Amino acid sequence: MTHYRLSTLGNGLRLITEEMPSLRSVSVGCWVDTGARDERANEAGASHFLEHLLFKGTDELSARQIAETFDGMGAESNAFTSKEQTCYWARLLDDDLPVGMRLLSEMLQRPAFRQSEIDSERQVVFEEINMREDDPQDSAFEAFSRTIHDGHVLGRPVLGTRESIGAMTRADLEGYWRRRYGPHSVVVALAGAVQHSRARELVEELFGEWSGGEVGHSFSENSPSSSVGLVERDTEQAHLVLGGAGMDRADERRWAFGILNLVLGGGMSSRLFTSIREERGLAYSIFSFNHSYADSGVWGIYVGTTPRQTAEVMELIDGQLSRLMDEGITAAELEKARGAARGALAMAMEDSQSRMVHLGREEICGLEHYSMDERLEHILAVDRSQVTEVARQLFSGPKTLGVVGPFAESDLTGYVT
Repeated sequence: MTHYRLSTLGNGLRLITEEMPSLRSVSVGCWVDTGARDERANEAGASHFLEHLLFKGTDELSARQIAETFDGMGAESNAFTSKEQTCYWARLLDDDLPVGMRLLSEMLQRPAFRQSEIDSERQVVFEEINMREDDPQDSAFEAFSRTIHDGHVLGRPVLGTRESIGAMTRADLEGYWRRRYGPHSVVVALAGAVQHSRARELVEELFGEWSGGEVGHSFSENSPSSSVGLVERDTEQAHLVLGGAGMDRADERRWAFGILNLVLGGGMSSRLFTSIREERGLAYSIFSFNHSYADSGVWGIYVGTTPRQTAEVMELIDGQLSRLMDEGITAAELEKARGAARGALAMAMEDSQSRMVHLGREEICGLEHYSMDERLEHILAVDRSQVTEVARQLFSGPKTLGVVGPFAESDLTGYVT
């Protein structure tokens, strides 16, 4: 028996739910199959800008009315934008679901695009860009993403640029909304105190008359080369992101990579944390990560260290990558990583918001919906040879380095060759 129920309305909109009978709250997310990768030249940053604007009012509701209605129910509401999706969500009492759903449906289907609101929110986005640029860790990740995806749509910044946001018109924003928002590109996901039949009635009532055609994407493989993206800045700490080509989100090797990532830099007992922070005190923060997309992916390692210690830190990182390719992981590391993955999965699935995110993201991405037990089976099926093979496949390829710090590019090219 599946842990979820899925329906498709006549207009193409999908509804997916998971009932959690012990709760009195419900989380609802309206997932839109569009993000920074889908923007045209005059729309750079439009996905994120539009996410802001949809909270600024509809034909019948002002921004204040939307905010006061959510607040008056004690609800949490927000949205987020990525390179591939946009999600508008709320978490509220089950009795208040009809009101919350009505607000979200109005926001998605009938945004007002008032010029005064566009102009004021433009300044908010400028401040968000300023805040990201002021954070050297965020800047290092942006430099890494821009460099490893050079020439690919995934290299576009989600926030856009000051130039693109400053030049964006009402017609640009409304045109993007009309082109990318519609029933075929939306998944409504709910988890918590909700029955599928009742949710379908609500969604039919609120979204059933929405019309629009299917929405496509431009997919292409990303083939990064050895390169450095430097933001030269006179900082006390160097911020470095080293990585390479990874795997797309449907790759079956992702289960083995999850174990590999935990061993390499996924916690306080990981190899990188132990060797670089605990044993030598060379960094406060160091971790590894994986970002997967429809057509490609990246693996990476972030570390913050003083500039004079950069060479030693990078040598230690290279040594750990080489050791994993040559020797793999130990039986004890495999068991510890399995335990960490099981525990993290169990805790992540205990609240309605996490389950809603799993449901919505998997459905909008076209991934299989695994139950918790099925996920555990995949984790337990990973063996040491699979982890070693993934390490050799990923870590032997060209590497990219994103850096914020007081360097010249010539100081850094040796770390990616």
